[in-house]
Amino acid sequence: MALAFGSLLALPAWADSWSATSIQSLKSYLSSEQEALLAEITETILPATNTPGAKDLKIYTFVHKMIADCYEPEVQENVVKGLATAEQLAKQTYAKTFATCDTKQREEILTTMEISIDPNWASFYKLVKDLTLQGYLTSEYYLTNHTNYKMIPGHFYGCVPAPTPQAQLQK
Repeated sequence: MALAFGSLLALPAWADSWSATSIQSLKSYLSSEQEALLAEITETILPATNTPGAKDLKIYTFVHKMIADCYEPEVQENVVKGLATAEQLAKQTYAKTFATCDTKQREEILTTMEISIDPNWASFYKLVKDLTLQGYLTSEYYLTNHTNYKMIPGHFYGCVPAPTPQAQLQK
């Protein structure tokens, strides 16, 4: 009993320590510049049209969080290297940063990475693309606007007359 009571006393202090900013900064492996580049890459994969794009829905934070929490440090290092490679390819090919490239140039850079014989480049692109699509398809925007998603399926109507068993047998 004492242990349970002590846990209840400690609960408010524990709950106050969690916030959106503390969760984001828990396992960050990317700098702010790298996260901005990740946002541009996810926006290139899923651009805004008449629907919001990856940047508008903050899919890059989903990708960053998934890689930080669910993948090994080797994969995280490969993501950092992949971001550096994308930036380097943009500077070598177009003499400007990835963020300042137009859409066609960005797509060419990512296609180069996707079809590369270097397995690290290809695995970086595949991982980011897969997580971008997963983030979009599980986003609140997509589920509420493009699917028939209901938080609590099936509504209960308590005042509907129910047929009697005898009426069921007569049918």
